[in-house]
Amino acid sequence: MEVIAMPVYPSLIRALAEALVDVLWFVEACEDDQMDSDDAVKVLEGVASLVTQLTSDQRIEFIDLIGSMAAEEADPSRREFLEGFPEGFGLIEGDS
Repeated sequence: MEVIAMPVYPSLIRALAEALVDVLWFVEACEDDQMDSDDAVKVLEGVASLVTQLTSDQRIEFIDLIGSMAAEEADPSRREFLEGFPEGFGLIEGDS
């Protein structure tokens, strides 16, 4: 009997969201000797600019996906990053 391997991620969108979060979490946590701080800011601002251009439906889908990723995350610091992602990257407005 042939065993079929299940994909690690349920969808391409989930896989890409996980990869994006991994990169952004790394960039945000980098020290100056690991990455130039100006370059780090450019990367973070570039992503924030891109995600704020999503349609309303796309934003809702992305926010929901990030929320489910946060709920499933075992690492407390990564979970905190995920929980702050929608506000931190301009997907929702913060309580000011």
